[in-house]
Amino acid sequence: MDVFTIITVLIVLAALFGYLNARFLKLPNTIGLMSIAILSTLIVLGISYFDDTLLEQEKLLISEIDFETVLLDVMLSFLLFAGALHTSFQQLKVQRKPILAFATLGTITSTFLVGILVYYLLPLLSLEVDFIYCLLFGALISPTDPIAVLGILKQVGAPKKLETKIVGESLFNDGVGVVVFITIFQIAKGGSEISALHIAELFLVEVGGGIALGLLLGWLTYRLLKSIDDYDTEVIITIATVMGGTVIAQSLHLSAPLAMVTAGLMVGNDTVRNNAMSKITEQYVDKFWELVDVLLNTILFVLIGMEILVLTFDKEYILAGILIIPLLLFARYMSLLLPIKFYSKKLDFVPNTNLIMTWGGLRGGISIALALSLTSAMHRDLFLVITYIVVVFSIVGQGLSLGKLIKRVVK
Repeated sequence: MDVFTIITVLIVLAALFGYLNARFLKLPNTIGLMSIAILSTLIVLGISYFDDTLLEQEKLLISEIDFETVLLDVMLSFLLFAGALHTSFQQLKVQRKPILAFATLGTITSTFLVGILVYYLLPLLSLEVDFIYCLLFGALISPTDPIAVLGILKQVGAPKKLETKIVGESLFNDGVGVVVFITIFQIAKGGSEISALHIAELFLVEVGGGIALGLLLGWLTYRLLKSIDDYDTEVIITIATVMGGTVIAQSLHLSAPLAMVTAGLMVGNDTVRNNAMSKITEQYVDKFWELVDVLLNTILFVLIGMEILVLTFDKEYILAGILIIPLLLFARYMSLLLPIKFYSKKLDFVPNTNLIMTWGGLRGGISIALALSLTSAMHRDLFLVITYIVVVFSIVGQGLSLGKLIKRVVK
């Protein structure tokens, strides 16, 4: 299939599944779309016992799409910029210290806790996996997915202070998580040159450089928007910021996700909106990026649902995935405990913040993309099945019950 045909098929499926969800299921888009995509794929698998034409076509479509590249190198920058653009900069500024702690200390702590727990669980299922690979799994599954989180939090009615913490952590911790993953990945491949100094340098360049680039892009965008009053051109400038900024970040080996989050927060804050955008420009910018957010989210979760075709159905793998879910929730709860205890005395935290952030820490496409990047020597099939099970439970199980949990425990 050529690129245009692939994009056409995905958009047609996204429109169809979106219609079915809006017309009949009426679930949050993220949950409904992925559920319908999984169900449709299972139906195709059932039909394949009589006629495998549809199955072969779906397999061909999935085989033509490099999920890792499409998400991490293309879609993620647009989605993060759109999410950051509509996040309260003032609330984020007030909560910046705990958000930073969650995104850094919390992600690293969770990586090691998950790695240790999985290392001791898998042998009980007759699955022998070296510790470094378990740690690699901990790195890919620990970051919460901002795309999944943003899509669901809009509809559950979380208190603004709590929403800011969850969204802020999700926007930033994927950049940190990817850097941790890359570092452990290089060690796992046998990179003897990896040292503490090299790891520190990687963090400084990727994370610090990504944020610095985002600040520069945000400032340049602000100056350009302020110098003209033409809403069409100003919308195009924001698109250029995302696309050009992503290319620059990738060429300089900086974190493109963190650069886009930072740029989006700067462009979306009240100062820029009031000083650089007319009311009609602000309206067009917001509507355009809302549409981009909805369209790409729709395509992404349709793809996640269809990725079931690349899984290796092994009962030990499936059992491992089910058993690891409570371990991940425990690791997340423990990784958030220290920062919450420390900052709850200085900032006004809502009751049961740790419980809500643990259950609201959804995993999504980023974890699947990172799992797909593993080599066969790193037990790719095993960790891909586990990751998929965790993501489905996270988005459907946790996503559907998050609103009820918030209403019950926040008083």
